[in-house]
Amino acid sequence: MREEIRETVKSLDRVNGDRGTAIRRTNPPPDRREVIRILKDLQALLFPMCFRREVPEMTDEALLEQALDRLESQLNAALCFDSAENGEAAQQAEAICAVFMRKLPEIKRLLLLDIEALYEGDPAAKCREEVMISYPGFYAITIYRIAHELYLLKAPLVPRIMTEFAHEKTGIDIHPGATVGEYFFIDHGTGIVIGETTVIGNHVKLYQGVTLGAKSFELDDDGNPVKGIKRHPNIGNHVVIYANATILGGNTTIGNDCVIGGNTWLTHSVPDGSVIAYTATENE
Repeated sequence: MREEIRETVKSLDRVNGDRGTAIRRTNPPPDRREVIRILKDLQALLFPMCFRREVPEMTDEALLEQALDRLESQLNAALCFDSAENGEAAQQAEAICAVFMRKLPEIKRLLLLDIEALYEGDPAAKCREEVMISYPGFYAITIYRIAHELYLLKAPLVPRIMTEFAHEKTGIDIHPGATVGEYFFIDHGTGIVIGETTVIGNHVKLYQGVTLGAKSFELDDDGNPVKGIKRHPNIGNHVVIYANATILGGNTTIGNDCVIGGNTWLTHSVPDGSVIAYTATENE
């Protein structure tokens, strides 16, 4: 058996083939478990009444210091994994943490507005604490807003690990690169997908199963998708998008004050004040 184990390990190594360098690097990637601990530290710091601390008696200052130490360590790992030199990575990680810390009050301000949007927009919500503790939409938005600031600071890997954790926990997939305005409302949430270059205005409501995605991918000369271009739609202010609607394309803009009905499929822009409803004859 031991010899068979040895041969199997050798075979696994050979399977990497020519692409082995793409999945085997000198430096290890960030530790997903540590990234999740960072999120839990920050949630407990931002909303101590609703998120428990790892050590209950820990002060806010100690909690923030712990979160930043963990974040700096994981950013350093991500930057080294992303081919930065060790010394340069350490300086970049420290600088990102310093700027991110100063963004925390703004993150909390936006999240408090999101709580208001959820509480005021859902007649089933009995109090704001219920929204914070039990609503998957708020859980996903909280992680998105943290990850988005790190994305803007060009932190590799860590923001995506954060939002994919939220995706795993809630079924809500918000890319950290998406731009989301104030008073963001997600109800039910399961199956929502918001792509990297999506831009969402203020006072927008999304219901379960909504996709804000890419219509098609521009390809390079080798047939691979071109990265870093606008692929996802723009959503104006005061827009409601009902369950299972799909809106695709980087050139697609939904104007202000629009209502997009459930099961609607859109690949073109609509002007302000439009009401778009699904009909079988239009979508067959």
